[in-house]
Amino acid sequence: MITASEPSWISPFTGLNPRCFAKLVTALGREGADRGRTGRPWGLPLDDRVLLVTAYWRTNLTLRQLAPLFGFSKSAADRIVDQLGPLLALQPRKRFRKGTVLTVDGTLVPTRDHTVAEQSKNYRYSTNHQVVVDADTRLVVMIGRPLRGNRNDCKAWAESGAKAAVGQATTIADGGYLGTGLVMPHRRRKGEELPAWKEEHNRSHKQVRARVEHVFAT
Repeated sequence: MITASEPSWISPFTGLNPRCFAKLVTALGREGADRGRTGRPWGLPLDDRVLLVTAYWRTNLTLRQLAPLFGFSKSAADRIVDQLGPLLALQPRKRFRKGTVLTVDGTLVPTRDHTVAEQSKNYRYSTNHQVVVDADTRLVVMIGRPLRGNRNDCKAWAESGAKAAVGQATTIADGGYLGTGLVMPHRRRKGEELPAWKEEHNRSHKQVRARVEHVFAT
């Protein structure tokens, strides 16, 4: 059986180390995730229920496949996802400490729901999600509202709510965010070479901006 009491199960099924996972469980407990409810009590402790939900989202296994691994029925696992899922939703950070550097990029998420998606550059019906990451900790600080996949990043930055949530915090982005006021790499004009200091700045910019790509990969 898969259980959070065995730390070796946590990282493969959640992408978090045991310490971060314990912090997540504690935060959910403070929000009332383990508060008593009417009817039969949960058969799994809170940490195992959180592990089940994160494994369901991370592995794309169906509940019919995943539930037996936790010793639960499919219907009970479905109720756990319904109860804990909203509590795991990311809340946008309200303020940032002085000197915080953020990095943003858009990612396309394929979906079969054509009422909210559109064919995009990956030739699939997708939604555009603007993801903002703390460049120091590499933690996601906010995800914008999903927009149709054919919406370019310049417009999606403002329309998704990401721009308003970030406020005045220093935010870096790739060259696709022209006219947004974000920190972008220096552009080379046709027939000209960038001076050495701009090349060095672009190299440093690329290294920091890549951290949001690393978050996508994780």
